[in-house]
Amino acid sequence: MKTLTLEKVVIFSALIHPSFALPNFIKGLLYLQDPATITSSIPGIQTASTDIQPSPVGINTALNTTGHITLAPVTTTAINTLQSVLPTALTTPLIPSFPSPLARLSPNILVPIATTAPPPQFQNAPKHPVPRSNIQGSGPLQTNKFYGNFYLGSQSNSLWTHPYSLAKTCTTSSCGIAVSHIERSQTAFAAGNPAPYFVNPIGIHSIVFGAAELGAGTSMTLSELDEFSANVHLAPTVGAAQVLTMPVVQGMGFVTGVYSSAQPVLMSGVFFSNLTLVSTDGGGADRVVKWRIGLLDGTSWLLYVRTDNPTNAPFLLQDSKTIIGPLGFSGTVQVAKCASTGMEQFYDSAAGAYATGGSVSASADGDVGTYTISWTKGGPASRRLLMFALPHHVESFDAATRAALTGLQMQTTTKGMATAVLAETITMVEDHMPVDVLYDAAPANGALKVASAAAQTAIVRAASIELAEDIFEQTNMNSTYWNGKALAKFAMIIYATYAKGGDHDLAAAGLKNLTTAFAYFVDNTRQYPLLYDNDWKGIISSAVFATGDTGADYGNSLYNDHHFHYGYFVYAASVLAYFDPLWLTKGTNKVWVDTLVRDYANPVTTDPYFPFSRMFDWYHGHSWAQGLYESADGKNEESTSEDVFSLYAMKLWGKTTGDENMEARGNLQLAVLRRSLQNYFLMESSNKNQPPQFIGNKACGIMFENKIDHTTYFGAKPEYVEGIHMLPLSPASPYTRSQAFVSEEWQTYFSDGRAQNTDVAWRSILYANLAIADPRASWLYFTSPSFDMASLDSGASLTWYLAFVAGLGGS
Repeated sequence: MKTLTLEKVVIFSALIHPSFALPNFIKGLLYLQDPATITSSIPGIQTASTDIQPSPVGINTALNTTGHITLAPVTTTAINTLQSVLPTALTTPLIPSFPSPLARLSPNILVPIATTAPPPQFQNAPKHPVPRSNIQGSGPLQTNKFYGNFYLGSQSNSLWTHPYSLAKTCTTSSCGIAVSHIERSQTAFAAGNPAPYFVNPIGIHSIVFGAAELGAGTSMTLSELDEFSANVHLAPTVGAAQVLTMPVVQGMGFVTGVYSSAQPVLMSGVFFSNLTLVSTDGGGADRVVKWRIGLLDGTSWLLYVRTDNPTNAPFLLQDSKTIIGPLGFSGTVQVAKCASTGMEQFYDSAAGAYATGGSVSASADGDVGTYTISWTKGGPASRRLLMFALPHHVESFDAATRAALTGLQMQTTTKGMATAVLAETITMVEDHMPVDVLYDAAPANGALKVASAAAQTAIVRAASIELAEDIFEQTNMNSTYWNGKALAKFAMIIYATYAKGGDHDLAAAGLKNLTTAFAYFVDNTRQYPLLYDNDWKGIISSAVFATGDTGADYGNSLYNDHHFHYGYFVYAASVLAYFDPLWLTKGTNKVWVDTLVRDYANPVTTDPYFPFSRMFDWYHGHSWAQGLYESADGKNEESTSEDVFSLYAMKLWGKTTGDENMEARGNLQLAVLRRSLQNYFLMESSNKNQPPQFIGNKACGIMFENKIDHTTYFGAKPEYVEGIHMLPLSPASPYTRSQAFVSEEWQTYFSDGRAQNTDVAWRSILYANLAIADPRASWLYFTSPSFDMASLDSGASLTWYLAFVAGLGGS
């Protein structure tokens, strides 16, 4: 969400003996001079010696807040009313219903919503403030994927494929792509129990892919920017022919460089100690030459070389910083870190083959969903791909994929241990999709609870006050985020009033006002109208053009938080469609909402106006909120609950429009997200994926690709850090937030009266969340004679919280 500067810098100076592993907190390794000498020649063992040591210079653990608002996403400002009592005499009776499906469920539920241009009220935006630099090709571009650092800004920050990270690195005479892998022993933990953050070192350049032709003027461009991958191209100068292409693919088992008529040069910031020729792997076109590289930090890396000319593959250890290959080389060079010789068999069996891209397909049958990640392959057709799966993948593998598992595991930065599979596809099964989670809150493992007569009375009493609030004022803010929250708030009140309170006339009166308020957005006449961005291909806030501030509107104009923002609108629209099906047929109501869904959750790659799945990462199993901002620690996500809400809203929109495929996608993505959250974000005491020093924090805080920080962009109070992963409380919350987790979290931070001492704007969020584990205690809080309406943030309501808690059995 926006801008703060919190710097935590740890500087270390030390001498390192070559027999010791490098210590924690290494920011980079500097060269001084190198009197290394070669003591043997090809073939066999080549060794190098040096009198100087790598020099660690520190690690910067600053929380980069560029594009993130530092004000809390809750407020308790005074709320005005339209009138003291909302008139109900002239309202039309409501007849809520879900339509019959428009078409049968597709075998692959990832089918187009539409491929036509956005409706004309989305006017074309001026030239985007972030140019499409360093990118080959045209068409919709991914804005929130793992490789963003390679085309943004300085192009000097890393990308993470897991388990490896890559970074462009240059000296005055050479440029290349550096490869790093970090062990948990190298992770830096802040002081405290639990540690408030942990961060992995960057700048440890174990192996650097370069070429003799790549000097200081090297140009780096990207092409084929897809959901799981991109191609990185290095050329001697801008516009020159590329000499090195590196496919970067999530989960890739090897880091692969494809050379074209160039002389490969491998470098190291950790220093080479030896290069050993291991095997030449037979003969023929598929011949792969294997070498073993020793580094001065004690790690061992495997080097595999494949070329159309098998006799043209000698590699020479020139000195402790440099391995050189043959002139005019065309072929592939692959490296992989090898923890033990017992694991080399898996690398050997796959060497020469490499992933070049990926795609996902999905199906649904009742409450069982299946999704398959398929990779395209380069290299010998006879070789299987070696790919790494994350813990949430392995946990849900189908039987065929489980048979492809190996014993090879490597540490990732923030997602536990990755496990290698030898396969071109992996298939995961989710057998508990939330098909029955609609508008009513219910326990995750139980039936919906009927509201008592007292609960109905309390709900209607609250609704009569809250539906009289000035909805038009609350939805005319200079923020897409806050406008969406207000619309969703009133939609929740209306549903609760009708379904739980039983006052249909009051609900109808509220729906009339919601319909009018929503129309301003469909007409695009509110503050900072939404625009269509022809550069990156998406729907963005006009705030950046009106203010000149790239962080305005929570960075929406630069593609921050689109799922958070638009999910609220989509939910509100689903309520309108549920209570008034004819609303879908009027004007551009439906296509306007469909366009928002296409922006943040487009299910196809063939839509010429939007990229596939902008926010949701099908490899990681959750969304990334950060858009077009470069970042030293990669993409991040701060609010998992708003991630949940965006998919829940999409599922309901599919339900109310008769789009079974969209509804099924929402169910499946919610199931995948639930598994990901419970593995990495919402840490029960039994969590096996995050460091033991950290899981006591419960909610993770801000998840980056390279670190996790138990904080928010607006402060580090427990109610902030835990609460941002709670709001908004919806019927999807009990599905994604387990009773065990909610209970542990409450006991850690808020039990024994501590909740009463939290910031007032967060208090009711905490107690509404408590209903998942202890609905009775939650009910008593909200129905207490001393309940303070000021403890409701302006994006929440007492009406909805009463209905939510009653549905969980609190009344």
